[in-house]
Parts: sequence; C-alpha cells; structure tokens
Amino acid sequence: MAFQCKKLINDPNDVVIEFIEGLVETYPGLQYLDGFPEVKVVLRADVSSATYDKVAVISGGGSGHEPAHAGFVGEGMLTAAICGDVFASPPVDSILAGIRAVTGPMGCLLIVKNYTGDRLNFGLAAEQAKSEGYRVEMVIVGDDCALPPPRGIAGRRGLAGTILVHKVAGAAASCGLSLGEVAAEAQRASEMVGTMGVALSVCTLPGQVTSDRLGPGKMELGLGIHGEPGAAVADLQSVDVVVSHVLNQILSQETNYVPIRRGSRVVLMINGLGATPLMELMIAAGKAVPKLQLEHGLAVDRVYTGSFMTSLDMAGFSITVMKADEAILDRLDAPTKAPNWPVGADGNRPPAKIPVPLPPSRTTKNDETSNRPTQLNPQGNILEVAIEAAATAVINLRDSLNDWDSKVGDGDCGSTMFRGASAILEDIKSYPLNDPAETLNEIGSSIRRVMGGTSGIIYDIFCKAAYAQLKADSHSVITPLHWSGAFEAAIAAVSKYGGASAGYRTLLDALIPASSVLKEKLTAGDDPVEAFVFSAEAAVAGAESTKHMLALAGRSSYVSTDILASVPDPGAMAAASWYRAAALAVKDKHRAL
Repeated sequence: MAFQCKKLINDPNDVVIEFIEGLVETYPGLQYLDGFPEVKVVLRADVSSATYDKVAVISGGGSGHEPAHAGFVGEGMLTAAICGDVFASPPVDSILAGIRAVTGPMGCLLIVKNYTGDRLNFGLAAEQAKSEGYRVEMVIVGDDCALPPPRGIAGRRGLAGTILVHKVAGAAASCGLSLGEVAAEAQRASEMVGTMGVALSVCTLPGQVTSDRLGPGKMELGLGIHGEPGAAVADLQSVDVVVSHVLNQILSQETNYVPIRRGSRVVLMINGLGATPLMELMIAAGKAVPKLQLEHGLAVDRVYTGSFMTSLDMAGFSITVMKADEAILDRLDAPTKAPNWPVGADGNRPPAKIPVPLPPSRTTKNDETSNRPTQLNPQGNILEVAIEAAATAVINLRDSLNDWDSKVGDGDCGSTMFRGASAILEDIKSYPLNDPAETLNEIGSSIRRVMGGTSGIIYDIFCKAAYAQLKADSHSVITPLHWSGAFEAAIAAVSKYGGASAGYRTLLDALIPASSVLKEKLTAGDDPVEAFVFSAEAAVAGAESTKHMLALAGRSSYVSTDILASVPDPGAMAAASWYRAAALAVKDKHRAL
C-alpha cells in the first residue's frame, strides 16, 4: 500500500541545504564554502589551503546518510566532506571546490565509497586537481559482505565500515605523515573491514510516496544504504538469530571478504540505519560481542554503537567487523574533534558564521591559450579536421547507437553521444587549436557541460588525463609519439576510475587495441598517418568483437548472454567510430597538403 510519509521539513528540494545550515550552527568547528547552496561543501573552520601543513582527508557522497559524511569533519578525522543531493553523487565542481579549499602542499586523500557515480565524479575531480598541480590520491572502500563475489566491476558496495577508514586516515594525517603513508594506511584499513545490513522497512525520500515492499512480518537481509534490494527477504526473526546470521556472513571463509580468523583481534560497529531506537542497537551490540568471542574465537577490542551511516528513515541496522592490531587501535583511539565520532567536541561558538570564500581554480588561462587563434598552424589545421570528422561520425551514428543500447542498456547512448558531439562542433569555434593540450581540455569541458550519465564523466576523464600527459611532456611541438603517450594515459585513467579493462565489453575494448597498434607502429618507425589508420582498424575490430564478450561493467552486466550476443557494445562502437573518422580525416588532409 502506497502512502505519503510524514516529514518535518520545508521544501523537499532544500533538505540538504537546510541540514548543512543547521549543522554549522550546531558545531562551531565546522563551516561551509561560499558558493552555497550550489556548492555543498562542509569543512573544518580552522583549515585553509594556504596554511594547512598536513594531508587533507576528504570524503563525501550522496546525502541522506547522516551523520555521514559531514558529521565526521573535524581535527583528527575528515578535513572536508562533499555533499550531494539525497542519494546522488556530488558534482565534480563541488568536489574540486573542496579539494582547492583545504589542500596544501602535503596533498589530499579522497576516500570514496564503491559506487559508480562516486568513483567517476571523484575520479574526474582528482584528475582535474592533478592537472592544476595538486597532489591527490584516492582510496575506494567496498566493505559489503552481503552478496556473493561479483561477476563484473560493480564490486562490493561501500557501507558503514567506511567511517572506520575515515578515522584511521584522519588520525594518520594528524600525525604529519606523507600522502603516500596516509593513503597506505587507509587502503590497509579498507581491506580489513566487512559490513552487512538488515532492514525492517525501506526508506522514504523527502516528498515522495513510499510503499512497504517487505510487507508485515518481513525483513530484508543485505540491502544497500540507498534502499536498493538486498540478498534475500525473510520472515522477521529475533535479534539473536539475525546477529548470528550477519556475523556468519561477514566472517565466511568461503567468500573470504575479510582476513579474520580465530584468534584475531577485532573492532565491532553496530550502526543504526536511521529509524532504529538506541535500545535496539544496544541489544544487538550486547548479543554480537559474546557471539564473536565464544562462537568465532575473536578478541573484541572496541565496540562502537550508534548511528554512523544511515539511510534516511530506514528501520534496521548494519554490523561492521574490522580486524584490529595495535596500529589500527592507535588510530581509532586518537583524539578527534569530529562531532559525530563517539567523543566530545569542544570549542567556543563564534559570534557569527561567515562563509569561507570559494577558492579559485589554479588553472589560469590567458586570451592566447583560451581562444581560437587568428591563424591556424599546420598542427592546428589537422587537429581541426580530425575533431570535426570525429564529432560528425558520432552524430551520424545516433540512431544505431540508441538501437543497440535499447537492447543492452537504457537506450540513450546515441542521444547522449549526440549531445556531446554537437557541443564540440559548436564550441570548436573557440578552441585554441594551435595548442593541442588546451584543446583537449576544452573538449572535456564541452562534454561535461552537456553529456549526462556515465559516458559524459568517462569522456571528460579521458580528455583531462590526455591533457595532463601532454602538459607533462611540455614540448612546443606535439609528436605522434606524444599523442600515443597521451592516448595511453587517457585509457589508463578511464580504466582506473571506471574499473573496466580489456574484455569487459566497454569502449575500452575499442580503444585499448587501437592504442597498442598505434604505439607498436610508431615505435617501429612506420609512417605516423598510416599507423593512425591501422590503429583505427584495430579499434573497429575490437568494438565488433564485443558481441562475443560477457558484460562485466555497466548496465549490460545485468543482461542475458543471448541478448548480448546479438549486438556489439554501443560505447565501443561509438569510440571506434569517432577514432576511425579522425584517422581517415587526418589521412585525407595529409594527401591534400
């Protein structure tokens, strides 16, 4: 039965904004960036990138999980938290603003929960920040133990165990360790932790109608923090039975999700999902500790009980178990002023909250590099025809891409790519074509402005990484080998942040063969134009070969193999199309010279 859930709110669209306003009024050590409400960044009031001499630790994600993540901003924990809309990954520009606001010469660590949107948006922000001269590392946390080992790249979801990783990293940063050392401690902590949730109800988004899909007398095991369906729906059981099941799942030797064996020392976290009374959480904690000790032979060194990472008003809890040693315990015990870590927060309330100014980008452009030159040099002429041919090829392929995507995805690949290509053809009139690196950067900006979904982020990452590589080469003339290196760096960035590689049935199955052939031909001393054309043939062959691949990434990973075998991957076909068109255009241009 559907019903309108009661909420003590004003406009449903303003809940995140008003939450942040209340948060910074409640805790004097927290502040938000100017640019609010579009830029929703909560940061330490005492930190400025101009003076901060430690590694900044930044996390964030969709709102609705309070107190995560903004409630864990404070000395000894997070330096800043980036807040998206409810259950929506924060935009790249907000993440960049947070990085610029708190990152000094020691660099920053991004701690990201393993969801595709978060990985891509934080990944693109990291690449942009690197191109501006910031030192950035990223650790992805996937502590979900509810589901069997995943087939593709989606992987284990990031759950409440992420908070323990925040604490370890924040304490390490407070000690003045280097970026590499802080990232290594966070990565190690993420590999030691496992979580599973149990819910008695689904959550209700502000202003929306909800229905109890569980029904009376039912509970759901292993659901995610956004209310997505879990591993199983079962009859409601006593807390003894539920706790036993969850602990057995986390500590299963078959999945081996956490390196915990009899005799290990562990930390336990009982986390409320939003609507669970503290009484019930304490009951669960009281049952979990002796089960860990007597049934699993573990030494329980710390217990944290409360609401750390919620799911709006969901009734239920998650249990997190983390392998502990003296190093981990030292980090967890280290002092922090984060308001929602289970220690007191001190500090005097200032007379007024004045927003911290929104920091500017480190990227500075003059008119010479940001506008189209009055006269194109030979390199600029070739780049122009290649870009125009590539964009036109994508536009012409719109209907075919949509048709293929309707069978293996959500049917909008062609329309999405069409928007990006059209923007490029419109914006090319202002591209600094005599500067290939800056032109790639501008292409990425055009794509980011109009292309939604995963494709837009992936292509923006691609362009930003290629731009950074060409800038690093710092040559006045970009040689074919420089282009090959930039192509290779762009592919590596897409693989790093998207998680896919060759054979996953993605656009990389077109681009990776093209890059390999191009590098091989150029290294052998072949004519660069012919090498480009040969590599384009490899791209087309790679894209067509996706018909025979099992999808291990994206929405296609949920589609049956029979359907997959009937069409190639739309993203791979789009990539092969623009790459081949660019190669042939360059060949024709050289013939005409």
